[in-house]
Amino acid sequence: MRRLDIHLAADERFDTVQRAIKASEPVDYYVLDTERKDRKLISVFIREGMEQTLMDNVQTALEGANGWRISILPIEATAPKLEEARQGKQQKATQATREEIYSDVATGARFDRNFFVMVVLSTIVAAIGLNSDGVAAVIGAMVIAPLLGPVLGFSMGAALGDDALLKRASVTLVAGIGTALACSLLLSFVLPIDLESRELMSRAEVRLDGLALAMAAGGAAALSLTSSQASALVGVMVAAALLPPGAAVGLFMGAGEWALALRACLLLALNVAALILSALIVFRLRRIRPRSWIEQKNANRAVLLNAVLSGLVLIASVALILYLDLGDKVSIG
Repeated sequence: MRRLDIHLAADERFDTVQRAIKASEPVDYYVLDTERKDRKLISVFIREGMEQTLMDNVQTALEGANGWRISILPIEATAPKLEEARQGKQQKATQATREEIYSDVATGARFDRNFFVMVVLSTIVAAIGLNSDGVAAVIGAMVIAPLLGPVLGFSMGAALGDDALLKRASVTLVAGIGTALACSLLLSFVLPIDLESRELMSRAEVRLDGLALAMAAGGAAALSLTSSQASALVGVMVAAALLPPGAAVGLFMGAGEWALALRACLLLALNVAALILSALIVFRLRRIRPRSWIEQKNANRAVLLNAVLSGLVLIASVALILYLDLGDKVSIG
């Protein structure tokens, strides 16, 4: 069960909002008069899975009005025990509301000082771990890397047709990867590059199983976000697909190993496209879309454009992987 608090002006819209609340079949609701006579507060208790319906109904009822706000509050427990939904009435799957997901994603897609510092620190740890063949250090770097936010922000912006979120997430993602490249490149002039390190050389091996890892990571990240589940471990999966290859590119470039740097860069591009595409697919399957039909048309256009671009990058990357593998076999033969 969740609780929605609706703050609004006590005018003719009040009756319309009440009808919208009743239409969503709440568990209970009550109206409170505030200290200001021209304001009212409606607290609604509703079953999980019905919050989005109520949010959309109330927002439609208050379209064009001013001075209103809806807040969503979790309820940890309730007594007496909440009765099961009536038979014959199929309950919707539990899912965070569009507004909750957007708030989480917008926060994680912001490029600020903390994001920059965390990328620098995680890159330093990852570069040292890769060069010294230290698995623990590489894993630790993936834990602190903040790259999950911009990936989900880009996919969410495409799913909603939100140009502002798309631009913000794109800038953050490019800045994050660029910071990792620059930082690892500088480290390459200090660290003697060890080409015998298995952890480092594995980031120059572009294989199709890496594509499966990135697709699974992006899908799991979007699913955990829409289901309001903890995404810390999923963030590690996303960082695994982005941070080590990005750090490896800088290390190889600093060492003058351009062929290895190209392979690591290809792996990075492949993973970025796979992460975004799989997260976008999950958002669409979970019906994360705008409320109005006009915004939905823009969102559909943005989804199609980004899906096509990501698909083209994947196809080109897979073709290049197969070409490189064929070239290696010919040279060995």
